[in-house]
Parts: sequence; structure tokens; C-alpha cells
Amino acid sequence: MAEKQFKLEIISPDRSFYSGAATMIEYRTTEGEVGVYAGHIPMTQIIAPGVLTITDADGEQKKAALMSGFVEILPEKISILAETVEWPDEIDKKRAEAAKERAEGRLKSGDSSIDVDRAELALKRALVRLSF
Repeated sequence: MAEKQFKLEIISPDRSFYSGAATMIEYRTTEGEVGVYAGHIPMTQIIAPGVLTITDADGEQKKAALMSGFVEILPEKISILAETVEWPDEIDKKRAEAAKERAEGRLKSGDSSIDVDRAELALKRALVRLSF
């Protein structure tokens, strides 16, 4: 018996990233890791940097780096409005490594003028990109 499906739309400012049927998605929110199936109760969530896993209608899993945005969950459709989302082959590893080193340097510096929250977020984004 086939798993129940829902329509998944992922949109970023510069493109329609993904549109298709899915049986499950997994991602990170500000409240923790989440997995959603069709028929989920309606809700909205805030995305935190992490890996997005899409299980499509054929059972194949696709992974992407999802950095920030919002999710709207309806029983038959899930929409993700992403500030930044990238397929693994789109990630510039050298740039991500440089961003990681910069963020770590800022955090270790002890400089009181450093925006610690911003540096920690930059480090999280770099680590997600480097996880591919």
C-alpha cells in the first residue's frame, strides 16, 4: 500500500527550489528536529539551519541545506518559504570553510564588540554546508 502523499512547495527569493509530491519531510526548527507526514495538523514553524530531507513519492530521499525561513503545514500541502536553500552540488565548500574559520575566530576573540548571536548563526550555517 502506497504511503499517503502531500504536495511540497519550496520557494526561495531567487527561484522555485522544489515542487512535487512527497511522503515525508524532515528539517530543523527553532524548537528542534521535525518530521512531517501527510495529514498533519495545520501549523507554522520557524526554520533553523539544518539538513532538509525530502522523501518523494517513490521513496527516494533528497537532501538539501536549509538555512532559514518559514514552514506552513496544511493536511494536503506543505509550503516552505526559505531565505536560503541549496542542493549539495550547489555548495561552495571553500567558501563554507572560510565562513566557518571566520565565525570561529570571532567567537574565540573575546572581543566585546562582536555580535555573538550573529557569529554563532554564521558558524551553524557553515557547518550545515560542510556536512555534505
